[in-house]
Amino acid sequence: MSTKVSGLFHYPVKGLSAQALSSVRLVPGEGFPLDRVYGLARHDSGYDPVDYKPLPKTRFIVLVKEERLAALSTFVDRDTRRLEIRVQGQLVLQEELETEVGRSNVSRFFSNMFDLNGGQEPVVAVGGENRFTDISVHSKAMMNAISLVNLNSVRDLGARTNAEIDPLRFRANLYFDGLDAFQELEMLGREIQVGPARLRIFRRTRRCAATDVDPVTAERNMAIPRSLMQHFGHADMGVYAEVLEGGVVEIGSPISIG
Repeated sequence: MSTKVSGLFHYPVKGLSAQALSSVRLVPGEGFPLDRVYGLARHDSGYDPVDYKPLPKTRFIVLVKEERLAALSTFVDRDTRRLEIRVQGQLVLQEELETEVGRSNVSRFFSNMFDLNGGQEPVVAVGGENRFTDISVHSKAMMNAISLVNLNSVRDLGARTNAEIDPLRFRANLYFDGLDAFQELEMLGREIQVGPARLRIFRRTRRCAATDVDPVTAERNMAIPRSLMQHFGHADMGVYAEVLEGGVVEIGSPISIG
């Protein structure tokens, strides 16, 4: 079986819904387009919109603590930056993330959702050229890293735990199929060709309790990091890569290992 791209996703607001794409244009040195460019910063996060510095994920409202986020179906328009939030198919919020009024209304929505008041209201953080990726605290290059997950690795974990695991638990940008399970973890420093783009794998992705949350039911119903440790001796699923040469990557684009 040839190795190829099976899924492309970005997450415009850190912690909120995945948005599926049919294709994406990758640019050298840049991250996945419209990925984690907004976030719901906690009131005491230290987020400064003027002098931005990368913050750890614990400074944001995210799935690792707030699994109820998974019950929201969200969408951000690429051009207008309008955020839409639906609950069980019903539109409950529609606001512009690039306006002060819109961000204020979004903050109020999540304040009400999580009963935050008395100065604990979250701030809608705007990354600008920055991204609120989990490893952004390490370096600018890592801030622009693209996350990849091997579907055979997910299947292998599922087989060992006798469970069907939704790959979206891992919130990757690029899912691929056709490579032996967990072979990607041994490819640090190697280059891969993804359609016309060339990437270099540089870091394994260590998983946290956010992956325990079912992206459909919003239930914390699995123990993914613990299961990985039990069966493989590590808590890693997926890898990070940097873009060396750009181009348009599509669903079905072939992947070759350098």
